[in-house]
Amino acid sequence: MTAPTETEEKELQEFYADLDKVALTPLWTITKDLLTATPRPKAKPWLWPARTYRPLAQRAVRLVPVERGGERRVLSLVNPGLAGAPYAAGTLWGAVQCLGPGETAPAHRHTPGAIRFVLEGEGVFTTVNGDACDMYPGDLVLTPSWAWHDHQGGGETGMLWFDGLDVPMVQALDAIFFEPHPLDSQPVDDRNASERTYAGRPGRFAEGALGGGPETPLAPVSSPLLVYRWADVDERLSALAEADPDAASAEIEYTNPETGTAVLPTLSCHALRVFAGRTTAPRRITGNRVYVVHEGAGHSVIDGQRFDWEKGDMFAVPSWSVAEHHADVRADMFAIGDAPVLRALGLYREAPAEQQPVTSVFTPLTGDGA
Repeated sequence: MTAPTETEEKELQEFYADLDKVALTPLWTITKDLLTATPRPKAKPWLWPARTYRPLAQRAVRLVPVERGGERRVLSLVNPGLAGAPYAAGTLWGAVQCLGPGETAPAHRHTPGAIRFVLEGEGVFTTVNGDACDMYPGDLVLTPSWAWHDHQGGGETGMLWFDGLDVPMVQALDAIFFEPHPLDSQPVDDRNASERTYAGRPGRFAEGALGGGPETPLAPVSSPLLVYRWADVDERLSALAEADPDAASAEIEYTNPETGTAVLPTLSCHALRVFAGRTTAPRRITGNRVYVVHEGAGHSVIDGQRFDWEKGDMFAVPSWSVAEHHADVRADMFAIGDAPVLRALGLYREAPAEQQPVTSVFTPLTGDGA
């Protein structure tokens, strides 16, 4: 192609300026940014240590009341790659919520779906559409889209839990709705009703890695089982370990007991057990993931960067990043991902990857934490 003449170049620049004036842009100048060979998420692999957020959460309990307007005492995970947006990854909200003894987080509902994974504490229950679900460390509690929910604390210790939501996805779709309940605490119709109905039934868990599992149905529905107990998860992981003692890990997906699909239309939830001294095979999947370390210690290598973690730590694995996990002692992790949406849209992919060399070691941000 011959170089444009000075006159042609001038006309071209005038043409571009005229396009800009009427809110148009030429595709041929932006194709490489739009149609990349592989996903290029803006979110970075990142880790939030419990030793950093726990004392800050305790300070929040002392300093910040829970009341209408603020609604929740939550410390959101902010991924530095997302230009200050309060998201753990491009499609996932992750946060630490803290409730002191005897406190109530007001009842409300919203279109984003949410999950709660309990980190520590006792005496708290979440009421979802009138069903009061008791919460214990390691339990998963669902609050599906547009379900009334509030949190009430008893006991003497309060509670910390991980919040996972699909807020970035719902916001990108311009579909956020929010409504406060007329009462601070909704009426309780029953206690652990969904658990009595579905606990013990088959179909609550499916063997498989994050992103795997059944295809998302065309009309996905939220699980009618609202609380999944860690004791049941532990039993299932232990059975998988016994069945394959040479495996590096065991992994299950929490599933809707009526359909066998993801617990929420937009979020998948998984439990991963990595056995002491072993390392999972490196792989890539489309979709973002956020992990919470329930027990144990070890490290993950994400795109060549090593992240050392221990109980309570949280870390993000962006879409199509190569990730592998190693346990120094047996480690149990909980994870959320956006695979149900990708599957429903025909965008889900996964691929094995080569063992990756460690090019750097992650250093967490530090503060006084006092």
